[in-house]
Amino acid sequence: MEAEEQESASDLDQLLIWMNRTEDVSEETEISSLNSNGPGNETFPDEESALPPGLEWLEELSEEDDIVGDLAVAASDAKKKSITETARMFKLRRNLDQLDSFHRQKECDVLKARGELQLVRQNTERMLEQRKNLEKEIEQQKSAENNVAVFRLLAQHKNLCQELQNEEEVEAYINTQLRQQELELSEVELELGRFSLLQQQVHEEVQVFQDLKAQKAATRLQQERKARQNLQRKMQHLRHKQEAMIKEEEAVHQKKIEENRASHKIAAKHLRETIRRMHQQDAEMEQQRREFMEKRMQAVTSLKSNITATQESIRVQQSRAKVNAQKKEQQEIQLKESLQAQGINITRHMYQQKQLEEMRRKQEELEERQRSNRMEIVDRILQEEHLAERRNRRLARPPQPSTTDGRASQRRVSDKLQYYLDSSPPSAAEEGAIVELRKFSDSSGSSDIEVEEETVQQEVDHLSLADSLAEPEFCGLWDQNYKIPVNERTVQLVRDKPVMACAKIITPNKKVGGKEMTGASFMSKPEIILFKDFEVGETYKKKIILTNISYIINHCSFLGVSAQLKGFISINFEPPGSLSPGMSCDLLAIFQPMINEDLQGEVQFASVGGPFSVPVRCTMKKCQLEVDSQFLDFGSHVVGQTISRTITLTNKGALATLFSLDTSTCPTPETHHAQMPSQNSANTCQETTSDDQKSSATIIQDQSAELQQKQTDVDVHIDKTPSDSSDISLGNVREGEIGPFESIKLDLIFTPTVPGEAKLELDIKFSDLTSSPICIKVRGVAVSLPVWVVQPSIDLRICMFDHLYQDNIIIQSSANTALNLTFEVCLEMRKHIEILPKTGLIQAQSSFNAQLKFLPRCSLSKDAEKYFDSDTGVLEVPMTVQVAGQVQPVRFTVQAVVTSSDLKFDRTEVDFGYCSIHQSVRCSVCLTNLSLLPQDFGFLDIPEFIEIQPNDGFGTLLPQETIQLDLTFSASKAKKYNFQLTCKSGVNRDFPLSCRGVGVEPPLELSHSLVKFGATAVGDHATALLHVIYSHSGCSRKAAAPPRLFSFTPPPDADIRISPSTGCLLPGKKCLVQVTFRPRLAQQDIKDETLRLFREEKSERNRHTEQETKKEIPLETRKGKKVSVNQKNSKVSDASQADRVPESPKPADTVPGSQLYEKARGSLLRSFTHRYNDYTVPCFVSDGDPTEEDQGAQPVWSPLNTLHLRLQCPAVRPPLVVVPHKSKNIIDFQQVVIGERVVKALTVQNISKESLELRTSLLDLLGPFSLLRPLRSVRPGETYSLVLAFCPTLEKKYCETLEVQCKEMTLAMTLQGEGVVPIVTCSHPGGLLDFGFVLEKDSTSQVLKIQNSSAVGVGFRVLLQSLSPSRPRGGAEQLDILLSNYRDSGVQPVVGTQNYSGLCVFSAVPGGGSIAPGQSQDITVTFEPDHPSVHYSDKLTIQLMNKTNVCVMDLRGAASSHNMFLHGGDQLTVPIESLLPPLTPSQSQLAESEGMENSGIPVLVTLRASISREGIRPAVRELQVGCIPSTQSSKKNVEFQWDSIASLQQQGFTVEPSKGSVEAGHRRTITLTWTPQGGYKPYEVVQVCVPLTVKGDKTNVYRVTLMALVSTATDGGH
Repeated sequence: MEAEEQESASDLDQLLIWMNRTEDVSEETEISSLNSNGPGNETFPDEESALPPGLEWLEELSEEDDIVGDLAVAASDAKKKSITETARMFKLRRNLDQLDSFHRQKECDVLKARGELQLVRQNTERMLEQRKNLEKEIEQQKSAENNVAVFRLLAQHKNLCQELQNEEEVEAYINTQLRQQELELSEVELELGRFSLLQQQVHEEVQVFQDLKAQKAATRLQQERKARQNLQRKMQHLRHKQEAMIKEEEAVHQKKIEENRASHKIAAKHLRETIRRMHQQDAEMEQQRREFMEKRMQAVTSLKSNITATQESIRVQQSRAKVNAQKKEQQEIQLKESLQAQGINITRHMYQQKQLEEMRRKQEELEERQRSNRMEIVDRILQEEHLAERRNRRLARPPQPSTTDGRASQRRVSDKLQYYLDSSPPSAAEEGAIVELRKFSDSSGSSDIEVEEETVQQEVDHLSLADSLAEPEFCGLWDQNYKIPVNERTVQLVRDKPVMACAKIITPNKKVGGKEMTGASFMSKPEIILFKDFEVGETYKKKIILTNISYIINHCSFLGVSAQLKGFISINFEPPGSLSPGMSCDLLAIFQPMINEDLQGEVQFASVGGPFSVPVRCTMKKCQLEVDSQFLDFGSHVVGQTISRTITLTNKGALATLFSLDTSTCPTPETHHAQMPSQNSANTCQETTSDDQKSSATIIQDQSAELQQKQTDVDVHIDKTPSDSSDISLGNVREGEIGPFESIKLDLIFTPTVPGEAKLELDIKFSDLTSSPICIKVRGVAVSLPVWVVQPSIDLRICMFDHLYQDNIIIQSSANTALNLTFEVCLEMRKHIEILPKTGLIQAQSSFNAQLKFLPRCSLSKDAEKYFDSDTGVLEVPMTVQVAGQVQPVRFTVQAVVTSSDLKFDRTEVDFGYCSIHQSVRCSVCLTNLSLLPQDFGFLDIPEFIEIQPNDGFGTLLPQETIQLDLTFSASKAKKYNFQLTCKSGVNRDFPLSCRGVGVEPPLELSHSLVKFGATAVGDHATALLHVIYSHSGCSRKAAAPPRLFSFTPPPDADIRISPSTGCLLPGKKCLVQVTFRPRLAQQDIKDETLRLFREEKSERNRHTEQETKKEIPLETRKGKKVSVNQKNSKVSDASQADRVPESPKPADTVPGSQLYEKARGSLLRSFTHRYNDYTVPCFVSDGDPTEEDQGAQPVWSPLNTLHLRLQCPAVRPPLVVVPHKSKNIIDFQQVVIGERVVKALTVQNISKESLELRTSLLDLLGPFSLLRPLRSVRPGETYSLVLAFCPTLEKKYCETLEVQCKEMTLAMTLQGEGVVPIVTCSHPGGLLDFGFVLEKDSTSQVLKIQNSSAVGVGFRVLLQSLSPSRPRGGAEQLDILLSNYRDSGVQPVVGTQNYSGLCVFSAVPGGGSIAPGQSQDITVTFEPDHPSVHYSDKLTIQLMNKTNVCVMDLRGAASSHNMFLHGGDQLTVPIESLLPPLTPSQSQLAESEGMENSGIPVLVTLRASISREGIRPAVRELQVGCIPSTQSSKKNVEFQWDSIASLQQQGFTVEPSKGSVEAGHRRTITLTWTPQGGYKPYEVVQVCVPLTVKGDKTNVYRVTLMALVSTATDGGH
């Protein structure tokens, strides 16, 4: 409070000093103006006196109130006042008003201080009275010797004295402040007295200024009245003129009516005659229709009888076929029985029979095709003879003497020849079939290869012309060396058939669990494994999901892939075990192509329902070329024009190729069709009798030579025919390269020079051998007309309804005589289009002009539906000009886009609702221009209580544009308003808009209807107080007025909060309301900034990639590589990288808290300048409080009583921000182990231009949070880190609030954390970790994963028993095992054999560290022995820092000196090596040689069979032969073989397998089974010794001793 008073005092002093300085400046200005020579020499001060730093608001207020209009009025009367005097007057008036308001404020402060002093004095007197009473009571208790009460009263007395002292200090302080404020008030009153004369003078000047304004207003009003009278006279004159025009129009209209009546009589006469003729035609058509119906009835009756007869014959045939099938089945059954009795394999015999039947069937089909083809050839020969005769007759005609006519006749002859030869061409498949049949008929026998070719040919026969491009007929039909033209698609079709057959899984019906299974048990997704467009050397992967679609629990096992896929496709599949119905498993198919050709096959599986397979297709990159059209027709064009058309060549394949466009040199496909019969004729030939076929065969042999000669003649004639393609030429693009999935435009140009038809055949050839050429036919017709329209398409552009548009039609004539022209308009458009004159005469070699008038009516859409599109407004009308003596009329087109001139409001009525007489209501209306042309608009005759913005309701609307108009309604009285606004367009059309509203006077009022918040930083908050007042001015008695409920409803997305938002007021009371403004950034702005930053990062990455690519290209050039290839690869890589980068950020990057989101938020905070929001918050007021009987009822909110609170909320950039930026200032220490201390730093940055003094709030002294670093001043742009520590003592969550304060804002942050107990798990469950066999001095590793599931950073360490200081030294552990009763062969010491070099045989990396919360740590355990042994062992312990064991495991391993080993059998030696040093190399070699001489390495295998109630269970043991992978050994696999297998079988032993090989890195299991023989005696031990030879990089012979006996134990295995 003291600070506020000091500030107000200082403001007062500064204000008085400034006013005195301003007064002096104004006096000096007056003196200088009086001393000037004239009005033109008036001088102005260069700059006004500057305000003190704390009173800038006075200057802002003075600038805002400078009214241009007032200055203009003052300047107009230069005789009385100058502009300087008027400006000085307004400034003095404003300053004096401000001084008055300052005086009132000081008076209010003095009254407030006096009231506070009075309250303090009353409180002091009350406390003195209480102290007296308390002293009396103490004396009474002392006299009564009540010590307890005395002590209690003394404590109260002490507290009361302390409070009394405090009140006296407050009273002294308030008294001092009151004297100070009274002194300041007296100084202000003194200043008011000094400026009283100046105030009176200013008041007089203002009065004079107001009088001048009133005189100007009167003058202006008089001028407006004169202008109105002139306008009325003009309007009266205009009305008289319009009346005269109307009378003239009525006379003309009456004359037209009379003419129409006369023409109507004539038209009625002709109409009656036309109707009579139409009736006669209808009667004739009805008679014809009846006759036609009778014929159809007869045809239907005969058809029914034929259908009945056909059905009967079909029924007889079906019954006969059933009987034959039954007989055939009985014969097959009898045949099977007889064959089975003879001992013949039935399946094999049946298969052979089927093969023979198939061969017979194919032989018959082949013979049938031969017969049909011979008939076709005969038919073709006959057609050739007929064509040759006609061709000879035409060629015999004498040519015309003129060269031009001769060329034209020759062209017509070639055209006719081509027309006769142009029939449907035979496909390449049909030609291949003919050649194949000829080969088959010439050959003496058939083989398996010919049968396969015939099968392929049968597939080819069903292909169409689009599927295979045919070779020329005459160059290959009689060629004996011609091969079947099977294209790529044919082969693909043949190959696809077995694949599709594989996709249909055929399984036998089985019963599982009492249910019958039918069909496939598993469904593959995708159904076909497709590797498309592969490249050799690349690796492709595809995931396949197998789903159990049966209704039982099923399993799936992988069998293998097809033979043709082996070496290319590998399957990664782990059998999932039993799968319930609906469950699925997945597998990974890896394709590594080595050859560049298509592959097909299947992946085979087995299940309970039987085997099934998934088809596999691998296709290489191919060219798939096609054009959008193989026939291009230019149409008819006048000679001399140039027409261009485009053909699109598309490569839908993934392989690029070169192409070339050239004219064709081979006959057209129509020529082929003329020489070969159609498919229908072939089918007809197949129905001929056998006698005809035999005769046709003889004709073929006699006339083959003649047909070949004729074919040669036709080819020679076609080659010699002159080409018609001189008028059709190719574009600039004739050859080039077409890339994969690329399209190229090929231009063809038609420039007719001579009237007639022009044709051209083009071939597009490709460098790819598998792609056949594409033939394209081009046709164009050149015409010549003597009369034509210069502009065949008249475009009237955009037109409006009911408006007249005109244009000229120019007719040009090249004839030598004058011609009559008649313009015809279609019947539908005669109301809208008129051509004047309708008829005319065009002179020879001249032009004729006609006038086109277009007046579109509103009924255009109904009158001309087929010419006018009402949706788009496009009108296209064909027009004709009839020329006398010319059959073909001249046609031209009239085009226009017809649009309306409508303006449309988005609503028909605007309801402003209830508006207080003290406020205004604004409503928005959208005005749309429905026309396709711009239109001007404006609102006229607007009422005074309505304001329209922008531009006061005037403007221009572009086509289809929508503008938003703001209508402001300010009610002056409490009544209902109903009015209409009129919007007038530029074409003088009116568009009304109805409006209504109600002016009301609410019962409650706000102390401030406008709240202006100060500039508040984003992240801070500002508070304002106001009152809701129930004045109760309208009622005479307070008891009669009901209580009122109020409710504020702020906008949902606003940065404001009102408390309380609801309440109840009694009459004469008021309620304090707090409004809080907390500015923040909009979410949409942050998302837009996120997208912008994402695109910048993407462009930066692309730019960096391009720079790297440019650097790599010169480097590769210096190495001698091809630059073009590198550039192509770099482009491909850039394209692929661009494809990988998404166009928009991921949804996770735009979530609050993500890195990109926070970066965008920080960017907006730093670039934030200011923001101003103006909110209008409604306050709803009820009509009354609910009655006491019905308290649960909802109050009635009347819209008549609604108040509005306007809030002006400016937001500025915060001077202090947290870096890195966070949407929520929360410092989360996460979960911390109890007792540990975690330190985090919070960095704040000063982004303002001034230094900031930082201070913080206090934290809980007994809490876990603490601030470790003191605060200091932060300079602009500087950062400062607040170091905070969190040390939990209990297992619970903690939360506190820390405020960082500066002069401009307060930054609040939340500190939170949780104390937890760590939870760490290991991927290995503990126990045994076996490394298996490795080569000596080699190593192998296994990885263990430690998972920290507690989300707390935990430290750990790895301990090995061999390195433990507590381990017994000197071999004490081994000695204890040796001295004990060693019986169990599986028992080994914890620390077994160690390396001779002294290095640890087992090692673990890392030996310790820390695991982040929720993360895992990989520990690599390495086994590296230096000599052969099978007794390597150690113990590994993973321990946390708190001595808690995570995992304990035993490490085992074995080493061998060679790449093969034999594992299994009984233990023959102790697991402890000798304590003596190892043998020297010479001694070890000697020992090995002696061992080999002693007939091998001994191995003992004991087999125990068990006896149970069911009988004797055989004994089974296993041995494992393994191959250790090594890069040093030349032999990569191991082979083994048992000797003397016969001796084993005699004793009941079975070895499986007896020999085999083992790949590197694998093991092979040898199963030893012993079954007691029939003469076996109980408790007899069977012993056999068998040698086992294992060959690797060295050959070892193991002497395997098999001991077998029968045991009564339940477990027969050992």
